[in-house]
Amino acid sequence: MAASQDCVITNSEVTYEELSCLYPALGKLYWSFEQKYDPFPMLHWMEENPKVPIIGVIFYLAFCIFGQRYMKSRDPWQWRGILAVWNLSLSLFSWIGAIRTAPQLMHNLATYSIRDNLCFDPRVTYGCGSSGLWVQLFILSKFPELFDSFFIVIHKKKLIFLHWYHHVTVLLYCWHSYVTKSPSGLFFVVMNYSVHAIMYGYYFLMAIKMKPKWLNAMIITTAQITQMVVGVAITISTFYYYHAEGPSGSCNIQKQNNVAAFIMYGSYLFLFAQFFVRRYFKVKAIVKKKV
Repeated sequence: MAASQDCVITNSEVTYEELSCLYPALGKLYWSFEQKYDPFPMLHWMEENPKVPIIGVIFYLAFCIFGQRYMKSRDPWQWRGILAVWNLSLSLFSWIGAIRTAPQLMHNLATYSIRDNLCFDPRVTYGCGSSGLWVQLFILSKFPELFDSFFIVIHKKKLIFLHWYHHVTVLLYCWHSYVTKSPSGLFFVVMNYSVHAIMYGYYFLMAIKMKPKWLNAMIITTAQITQMVVGVAITISTFYYYHAEGPSGSCNIQKQNNVAAFIMYGSYLFLFAQFFVRRYFKVKAIVKKKV
């Protein structure tokens, strides 16, 4: 590990330690533009344009409603090849994002206490440089991920509530978390990148009909539920530190954002668990009855 003082970088607003410099072996895998990435121009644009995610959600919901109506009397499109490329692209993007952000989270957990990981200024702990770039890309990626629903609609598959509710709330929450500088954001970014890397890889293999027998949908749903359990645990822990130190304390937690996180992850946990039970346990019960 390199000397900390040798890895200090100052950008347009803050001074931070670049992870890829602290660990030279790791740094060989990074580009210089990642190491010195300054997120503040984009961050300030996002702060000045809070209507962008709202407009995006409105157009998205309009498409979900009117797109299904349009396709109702028409034959499904045959875009399996394009769908495969789409899922592969998102899987590769998520793998790279997970590989870039997970080391930062592990370093922070090894360096700071749980309290500090949930309270310190994220602009310094993970928001700049290489990890900052991939955190910012994660937030912005919630817009193209809306196209998942496009493929469902044109192929005339069932667009369930959990699907579009998840896309809408994730986009709004991620944008809000980023502009309010949520300290716990890195936990959610790493978890989501990791689950999406596997999930979209699964969808890609399904699209090209090369999915191995051992890889099934139950594994994906279990990973999603695990993510929600951890998400709820983190928000509860954050509430603890917020109330222990008070609104005027040194813990950089925005109460409104944390309440939104708890509601969002709590609702996801319920909906994914409900989906899990209905899809797997009821199917098994029906099969047993037939036998």
